[in-house]
Parts: sequence; structure tokens; C-alpha cells
Amino acid sequence: MNYQNIAVAGSGVLGSQIAYQTAFKGFNVSVYDINDEAIEAAKDRILKLKPRYQEDLGASQEEVDAAYNRLSFYSDLEKAVAGADLVIEAISERVDIKVDFYTKLGAVAPEKTVFVTNSSTLLPSQFAEATGRPEKFLALHFANEIWKNNTAEVMKHSGTDPKYFDEVLDFAKAIGMVGLPIYKEQPGYILNSLLVPFLDAAQLLLLKEVSDPETIDKTWMIATGAPLGPFAILDVVGINTAYNITLAKAKATGTEEYKKLAELLKTEYIDKGKLGRETGEGFYKYPNPSFAQPGFLKA
Repeated sequence: MNYQNIAVAGSGVLGSQIAYQTAFKGFNVSVYDINDEAIEAAKDRILKLKPRYQEDLGASQEEVDAAYNRLSFYSDLEKAVAGADLVIEAISERVDIKVDFYTKLGAVAPEKTVFVTNSSTLLPSQFAEATGRPEKFLALHFANEIWKNNTAEVMKHSGTDPKYFDEVLDFAKAIGMVGLPIYKEQPGYILNSLLVPFLDAAQLLLLKEVSDPETIDKTWMIATGAPLGPFAILDVVGINTAYNITLAKAKATGTEEYKKLAELLKTEYIDKGKLGRETGEGFYKYPNPSFAQPGFLKA
């Protein structure tokens, strides 16, 4: 594997984590987003990761500063990928946006560059032709808070050259992940094939007014010993992401419940600025959510 220069396209919650983790492990990383405002937000988001690495990994001030200094930021796609060996795409979970992005990326990226998508629910074969290099395209999917939850699902499509599948698995290991090979396309990979139905079930309980987020989470945490309930997980994932996934399901299936759930997420959370942990409020208020209080699981 000769990957040294990495570009991360999309600097949201997970894109920022991918960029910083990669830089922390010694790679040069270009961060791309669509405008200067998004880039400034990315810088702020990534700076907030420094204390998390110190707290969770015992990293020194010198180590977290050096990682940040290996990052460069661009709102010009061609400049961002000019020397890239690998581009990791972490943009919105919408087919039209991704197809448009890959069409543009394929036109400006060097011939050597391998492309991977971090899509949570969509398949690489949906975008392979748009890349213009389907043999060098596959999926590399991370879990949130990747410095702790260090899974990296590597999934090929039928046209992926096995050489690049192996190289991306090696890259995942090089940035501190556990590389998990997925040999056949599966919507949701392994992690989200398990996680998304779980989160759906919780959200539908809320939609039907069966119970409230705290009670649903408390039930799950007490009964299973899990450290987080579904709504606490949704706050980490981000409510925008949950909304986009739900909206896509509503359009694909025509299911009335998913339409109503998407509307609930939009009107009661997104429109009110409650986007999850990152904005300080989602289903819970941060930095001291009720589920983290000592008495939450008591009678």
C-alpha cells in the first residue's frame, strides 16, 4: 500500500473524525467541503476532537497538535485532490448528490487515485460508473467516534479490482481501525444492517406516542446493560443523518409511517436547531444529558 496523501470530502461529524484520525496516524490529509463557511465549521469541529483524544486515548498535547498540523483545508475540489492517493467521500446520504460529486471528482482527480465512500446505507455499485474508474472504487465505512469505535467495514462491488480491496483493508489498519472485509454488497453493511432497524424501531415507538425517548432508552439500557439507548445513539449519529435516511425510505417505499417520522424529525428537531450532540441538543441536552446522570437507571 502506497497511500500517503489522503483527501476527505465532506467535513460533517464523521468526515471530520475520519480526517483527524487519519492525520493522527501520520498521514497528510486534505479536507474538502463545498464553501468557506463549511470549512471554518470543519476547523472548529476538528479542534474540538483534540481534548477527546487526550481524554480517551491519553494523547499528548504535542501529538494532537501535530495531527492538526497535518491537515489542510480546501473549498476547491481540484486543489483538494491534486496529490491524493485515496479520496474518502463522506457527504450527504443522497444518491443525486453523490452521483454529481463523483462525476466531478472523476474529472479532476489524478488517474492513480482510489475512491472510497463512507455511505452508511447506499451501495458502491450505485455510484461506480459515475466515478469513471469503477475498478478503483469501493466502500470504507466507519462507526461514529472512530478513535474509540474503530471498525472499518470494507465492501467491494462486483467491478472492484481485488488489489484495491486489499489495499484499503491495509489502509484501515494503518489508521488504527479493525478492517472488516465484506465480500458481497449489502445495504447497511454489517453494522447498520443491525443498527438501523434498532433505531427505526425506537423512533417508531416515539412517533406512535408509545413512550418518550428517556423511557425507551432507559428500558434498553437496564434490560441489556448497553451503555447507550437508541436516542442517545441518534444524538451521536446526528438527527440530520437520521432524517435523510428516513426520508429516503419514505420515498422508496411510500410507507406513511416513514413520511410521518421524517416530518416529526424535521419540525420538532431540525427546524428547532436540535441536531444532536454536536449542537448541544437533540433528544437530550448536552454536555450533561439525563442518561449520563447517576440516578438515570435507578428505580
